[in-house]
Amino acid sequence: MLIPLSVLDLSPIPAGSKDSEALTNTLDLARVTDRLGYVRYWLAEHHSIPSVASTSPEIMIGHVASVTNRMRIGSGGIMLPNHAPLRIAEEFRVLEALHPGRIDLGVGRAPGSSQATALALRRSKERLMVDDFPELIGELLHFFRPPDNDDSIQAIPRDVSTPPLWMLGSTADGAKIAAGLGVGFSFAHHINPELAEYAIQVYRSMFKASPRLDRPRVILALSAICAETPAEAEQLASSLELAWVRLRSGKPSKFPSPEEAAASQYDDWERQLGRAARAHFTAGTPAEVKTRLLDLAARCQADEIMIMTMAHSHAARVRSYELLAREFELGVSEK
Repeated sequence: MLIPLSVLDLSPIPAGSKDSEALTNTLDLARVTDRLGYVRYWLAEHHSIPSVASTSPEIMIGHVASVTNRMRIGSGGIMLPNHAPLRIAEEFRVLEALHPGRIDLGVGRAPGSSQATALALRRSKERLMVDDFPELIGELLHFFRPPDNDDSIQAIPRDVSTPPLWMLGSTADGAKIAAGLGVGFSFAHHINPELAEYAIQVYRSMFKASPRLDRPRVILALSAICAETPAEAEQLASSLELAWVRLRSGKPSKFPSPEEAAASQYDDWERQLGRAARAHFTAGTPAEVKTRLLDLAARCQADEIMIMTMAHSHAARVRSYELLAREFELGVSEK
């Protein structure tokens, strides 16, 4: 294996399909990638986005872990300001008890939603405006420590180890938090590609060993899709470009088909958004995508690559992961 590959899944909702089908597609993709040799499968947290069904990673983690055998399953991530730290500690202790040694907890600082949705999640403008992430992560780590019978508040079950903690980020601020906590860092290249190298350098240079991790550990999360031919890859990429344009221009929709993308007419602003979108994902044949991903991993000093593949066709999405597994010689049969 050249470098470990993992999966980041947003459970895309294709145009013309039911929202709930995206969740059953996630379970199918998890089964396939488990057989193929991917090492990790993370579920994202997003809200009120018509193209994304991944709203409850803590629920999906349990289901994905139940239909797979080998991969680590986790959150990519839990948006901690949306939740009470005690609740997250309880949920992930339960998951660890049911699936020992296979659960990851990735946490992030962003709302994973619009401001209006964030307000609905956090229930007050005061909670929405305050930046209390250091206090939240401190509470979470408090509940993750070995139990003390004198504590009046305890995260139960107490007789399980706590899952590894990862900090998600797309800026140097997230890198500094991960380094200071002494936890793994997953950088969202698909959100902020320009800052990837710098943020990871900051993390590695500032990292302080902790009981949770003795050395820096970096996952580079990125968006990629591949197909047998350049023409097919470009066709799949056109859907992703249109989805990006609609989201960034305030007109989100279910994930569009290549036919819908081919029929779309962009104005000047949308055309500019479309060009910008191309910096946020990689598309091509397996060999082309492999070359690009390995170059990014080398420049960013990544220990692992986590691939998010968005496509209108579930079959095309599955096939993309199959092609990459073969190209990266993951060593597990596609059957």
